[in-house]
Amino acid sequence: MSIHLASRGLLLAAALALPGCAAFSPDAGMGVVADVTGATIGKDVAFVRSGEDAERAHVAVRGLLRRTLSADAAVQVALLNNKGLQAAYNALALAETELVEQSLPPNPTFAVSRIAGGGGSEIERQVVGDILALATLPLRSEIARERFRQAQLRAALETLRLAAETRRAYFRAVAANDMVGLLTDAKATAETTAQLARKLGETGAMNKLDQAREQVFYAETTADLASARQEAASARERLARLMGLWNEGLDFRLPNRLPALPRRPATAPGIEADAVGHRIDLQIARMELVALAKHLDLANATRFVTLLDLAGIDKRTTDPEAPPLRERGFDVAFQIPIFDGGEVRVRQATETYNLAFNRLTERAINVRSEARDAYRGYRSAWDVASHYEREILPLRKIITEEMQLRFSSMQVDVFALLVETRQRIASLRAAIDAKREFFLAQSDLKAVVNGGGTGVREAPARTASAASTGGGGH
Repeated sequence: MSIHLASRGLLLAAALALPGCAAFSPDAGMGVVADVTGATIGKDVAFVRSGEDAERAHVAVRGLLRRTLSADAAVQVALLNNKGLQAAYNALALAETELVEQSLPPNPTFAVSRIAGGGGSEIERQVVGDILALATLPLRSEIARERFRQAQLRAALETLRLAAETRRAYFRAVAANDMVGLLTDAKATAETTAQLARKLGETGAMNKLDQAREQVFYAETTADLASARQEAASARERLARLMGLWNEGLDFRLPNRLPALPRRPATAPGIEADAVGHRIDLQIARMELVALAKHLDLANATRFVTLLDLAGIDKRTTDPEAPPLRERGFDVAFQIPIFDGGEVRVRQATETYNLAFNRLTERAINVRSEARDAYRGYRSAWDVASHYEREILPLRKIITEEMQLRFSSMQVDVFALLVETRQRIASLRAAIDAKREFFLAQSDLKAVVNGGGTGVREAPARTASAASTGGGGH
C-alpha cells in the first residue's frame, strides 16, 4: 500500500491518534505469575535472566537443601531450580514480544526509482504503508493483549502444575523410605523366625510344612525389601528431576517417615464453586473466548475489504529540450470481492468461537465433577488412614504385647506368635500405604481447586506381596 510523500503528515497524524504502543515490562509479565503463585500456594518464583538472578536462586536452593526437606521446601526448590519451568517463563517473554509487535503501527516503505536515457531522466519516489492494518490496529492490539494475559496465566498454571507434581513426588519418596524402614525390620524378624524354625525342625518340634512356611515368609520379605529399595530410589530420582537437581545437589535429605495425619479433615462445602472460580485453566479458556469474540468482530469488520492501497506519487522528469516537469498525485487499489466476499473467514471465526464456547462449558462441568471426586477421595483417604492409626494399629500393638506375655508364660506356642508377627507386619504396611494415599489425595484436592492437575487418580492396587504377607496362618 503506497502513500504519497505529501500525505506523510496524514499518516503520522493517524498513527499518533491511535492508543499508545505497548512496551516491554520490566519483569517480562512475571508479576501476574508471582501474584497467582503467592496467593495460591504461598511460594516464590524467579525468572532467571542474568548471572545475578542465577546466583540468587542458587543461594536460596543451597540454603533449603542444607536441612532435611519438607514438602514445602521441596516445592520451593523446584520453583527456583526447574529448567522446564524456566522454559515456560521464556515462552511468556516471547508472548510479550508478540504483544509489542502487534501494537505497533505498520512500518512504511520508502521506494525510489530512476530511469535515464537520451540525456533525460525520470525520478519517482513513494512511501508505502498499510492503511487497513493501521485502521484495525486498536482491535488487533487488544486481541494481542488478551493473548498475552492468557500466556501469563499459562505460565502460572505451569508453575502450579510443577508444584503439585513435586508435592506428590515428595510424599511418594518419603512413603517409600518409610516402607524400606519397616521391611528392613521385618526382614530381621523373618530371619530370626526362619532360624528358629530350622532349629526346631532339627529337634523334631516343627514339621517340614511349618518350616517351609517360615522360610518362604523370610524369602518373600527379602524380595519385598529389594523391591521397596528400588521403588524408593526411583521415587527419589523423580523428585530430584522435578527439583532440577544434579551432581552435588543429589545428596539432599528426606525424612524416614511420613508426617502425622491432621487431627480433622478439611471441610469444603463450596468445593465446586471454589474450583470453578479459581481454576487457572478455566480462566484461560474464558479469556480465549473473549479473544475469539474480538477476532470475530475483526473478521466481520474486514469481511469485504482485505486489501486497501493508497499510493502517493511524486515524479520528476528532466529533459534537455524542455523545462523540468514535476507531477504529483495518488492512486487507490483494493480487492473486488467477486469470488471471496469474506464469508469463509466469517464462518471460520464463528465456528471457532462456538467450538471454544462448547469446550469451555464442557470443561466447567468436568471441573465441578473433578472437585467433587477429589474431595470424596480426600475424605475417604483420611477416614482409612485415621482408622488404621486410631483403631487397627493400637489393637495390633495390644495383641502383640499380649501374645508375647502369653508366650513368655507358655500359654501359647511359637506358631501362634509367628502368625501374629506376620499379621502385624501386614497391618503396618497397609497403614503406610493408607497414609501415603491420604497425602496424595490432599495434594490432588489442592490441585483440583487451584489448577495444576485434575485431582482424579486411579485407585491404588494392593500388591501381591502385601496380600501374601497378610495371610497365611498355621
